[in-house]
Amino acid sequence: MEEIKTQTGSPASRHKKNLLFVLVLSGTYMIAEVIGGLVTQSLALMADAAHMLTDVVGLFLAFIAIKIGERKADASKTFGYYRTEILAAVINAVILLAISLYVLYEAYQRFQNPPAVQSKTMLIVAGIGLVVNIIGMMILRKDSEGSLNMKGAYFEVLSDMLTSIGVMIAGVIMLTTGWYYADPIISALIGLLIFPRTWRLLKEAVNVLLEGTPKDVDIHKLRQSLEEVPGVKDVHDLHVWSLTSSVNAMSAHIVRDNGMAQNPLLKTLTEVTTANFKISHTTFQIEEEGYEEQEMHL
Repeated sequence: MEEIKTQTGSPASRHKKNLLFVLVLSGTYMIAEVIGGLVTQSLALMADAAHMLTDVVGLFLAFIAIKIGERKADASKTFGYYRTEILAAVINAVILLAISLYVLYEAYQRFQNPPAVQSKTMLIVAGIGLVVNIIGMMILRKDSEGSLNMKGAYFEVLSDMLTSIGVMIAGVIMLTTGWYYADPIISALIGLLIFPRTWRLLKEAVNVLLEGTPKDVDIHKLRQSLEEVPGVKDVHDLHVWSLTSSVNAMSAHIVRDNGMAQNPLLKTLTEVTTANFKISHTTFQIEEEGYEEQEMHL
């Protein structure tokens, strides 16, 4: 009897130790940055701290989602708990968008009456943040390739690195020229920087929740490949979706030739699908010609 293959976990579950380390590192720096922002009265530093807060929340949600996602499927959750990672990505994106709007509002208020900022202390705090973010990026870079959850975490740290650079630029400008408008301007840029990548992350996560076709699967080529299998007369009700990042599933109804044996056909269909496409779970319903007329089609 052949060994039965089962999905043992999402790609993100293999990297949870790295994620936990970056979470602790980012959380520690976030506390220091909030204190530094309050002491220096720098909105740019507080904006970066608010951004870091969303990162810490996002990293924490990502880690908890991975832990929940490792639970085995049961009678009430027959596909398992993989989607908790996607829910974490959606929550992270919504929080990030809300924070960016708040930062833009505060920048507008301060632009009307910019307060004096302790630029030297602001530079020191931002410099430490830059080092922390570079370390986090180096740890998460490879892990981000196979998981939307880890990709979101990596982009969070990447954008934090960019905002730390922005805060340092604002600090240098204020320290050398005394032009305190640099603080709200840089803050506004930080807020605007959050939007594009957060929107992309939200769109990808929502596509998974809506069971849209994964972007790494060409459904037209998949249909063509199945139709070219010897013994297949027609393919209909073809569906492809993601349980979570890089864990794709599909189902299809296959109309076979009357003389074609079912088990060899099933084996060939499965091999063609899993070998040529990023799909790990397949379900085929083998039918005789004319049976589809009795079915409910989605």
